[in-house]
Amino acid sequence: MKTVIKYLLILLLLAIGGFAFYNKVYIPKTTYDRVKTHKGDLDVEVYGIGNVGANHIYKITSQVAGKVLSISTDEGKWVKKGEVLVTIDTVDIPQLLEGAKISVKKARSELVAAKQEKDRLLAQQALSEATYRRYYKLKQQAYISNAEFDKVKTDLDGIKAQVASSQAHIESAKMEISRAIKSVEALEEKLQRYQIYAPADGYVIARRVEVAQSVQPAQTILEIVDPASVWVKTYIDEKISGRIQVGQKATIKLRSSSEELDGKVARIVSQSDAVTQEREVDVAFDKLPIPFYINEQAEVKIAAQHYSDVVKVSAKVLTYYNEKRGVWVSKDGKAHFVPVQIVARGEKEVAIAGIDAGTELLLASEKNKPLKEGASIR
Repeated sequence: MKTVIKYLLILLLLAIGGFAFYNKVYIPKTTYDRVKTHKGDLDVEVYGIGNVGANHIYKITSQVAGKVLSISTDEGKWVKKGEVLVTIDTVDIPQLLEGAKISVKKARSELVAAKQEKDRLLAQQALSEATYRRYYKLKQQAYISNAEFDKVKTDLDGIKAQVASSQAHIESAKMEISRAIKSVEALEEKLQRYQIYAPADGYVIARRVEVAQSVQPAQTILEIVDPASVWVKTYIDEKISGRIQVGQKATIKLRSSSEELDGKVARIVSQSDAVTQEREVDVAFDKLPIPFYINEQAEVKIAAQHYSDVVKVSAKVLTYYNEKRGVWVSKDGKAHFVPVQIVARGEKEVAIAGIDAGTELLLASEKNKPLKEGASIR
């Protein structure tokens, strides 16, 4: 009797264990989640990480050496084209300019005097010529001596020489005026170099010099970025960069913000990096965020291609079986592998060919038994 009870208890424990195994292990291991294929549009997106940069960054430099008297702007400020940004000490340039202007006035006065002197001499010349003609007739008639005629002729020649000399003085005065004017223009142009103007509307991103500091020619004082040229310089693997074209829509996510900003591909650099085998792709903002920070890290997502009315499925269901890529389907409680062709890959979905829309697919998981052809499933 005790033996029978012992075996009955063993059978009961085995039954309980089998029941528990069936319900807790076997059924979960053979029960798969399912998803269905569906038709729709798919955007193939390309991702990249880069930094905020700009196509036009102006380095504001001085053309002359000198001490900085004033800087009218600072980092993070906006400037207008033509605005005076920096003033350099002109030292003695204004005094030299004033002296050159005085030289112009003096040369013009000397020109007036030379012309007046010439007019006076021309009047004397006219009188001398009349006297010479009268004495010439008298000499022909032997009313005057040769000595008297020679004196009149000498006086006329002297007046002509003085007229020629006054004309030379006039030309010299003109040349002096021209030289003095050029000197004034040169000093005025030089004086302008001591004031530095904004080359365009822009945003100051760097200030390299302080007031009272001495600068040298070509030394950078400020850096100004053209806001219209701000973009994200991102780097895309050559394998997928061929899908990208200028004008494609994109989204930009700055490291300092969780907001996704709209943009578009503005430029694709024609030369790849020989070491990293990546290509620079510059993505511009549709609306530039204010403030912005040059060199800030950013993530870029480019809508490289658009597919319409394709069969789509979650990328999770794709798998390999017998060295073929495909999906698992359920038929009469059995698993069957169906090879498919990938048309395009999106962020979470894949467009496939070789299977109809609405087909129910098995979603494998580590908690399930590995799928194989003809395996029982629930």
